[in-house]
Amino acid sequence: MIKHSKPSAPADTPEPVADATGSESVEADVSATSPDIVSAELSQLADQQDRYLRLAAEYDNFRKRSVRERQEAELKGMGLLIRGILDTIDDLGRVAHVDPLTTDATGLQEGVVLVEKKLLKSLAGHGLEIVNPVGHPFDPAVHEALSTVPAESAEEDHLIAQVYQVGYVFNGQLLRAARVVVKQWKGPRERADAD
Repeated sequence: MIKHSKPSAPADTPEPVADATGSESVEADVSATSPDIVSAELSQLADQQDRYLRLAAEYDNFRKRSVRERQEAELKGMGLLIRGILDTIDDLGRVAHVDPLTTDATGLQEGVVLVEKKLLKSLAGHGLEIVNPVGHPFDPAVHEALSTVPAESAEEDHLIAQVYQVGYVFNGQLLRAARVVVKQWKGPRERADAD
């Protein structure tokens, strides 16, 4: 009878070693943890950390620059707006400092009306719109109803009868809703009962 022998393991494969519990474990490959591989891994880790720190610093600088640019743009916009109303402020100062003994009330009132028109024209040039909707249909997006009054006919239902305070829209953004009184049709029978 021929005995078959186990094939021998390659020379660089470590022999299994029995541990204290009797099970076999493979000895770590000493050549895999050589100083060259460890230093290469540490160098790669240092490069990754350096890249991460540079990216974090770059993001922080971008964030700070964005905030600074936004603030500068806001200040520039406010400066343009103020420059546009400086003449009106001068006119208002002249009206405010007239001698009441030499100026009649009608002339003073006309001067204030002219200053108001000039100011509104200047602000309109910067994108301000006045919401003064008398006779228009009620729109809750730009109007605030304070009360209602009876409408004379069904066609007048939900039309604005009076504006207590005008509203303002700036470049499409509602700054303040117009405060209004809305007409409400209650029908002919209810109107007769109300009288």
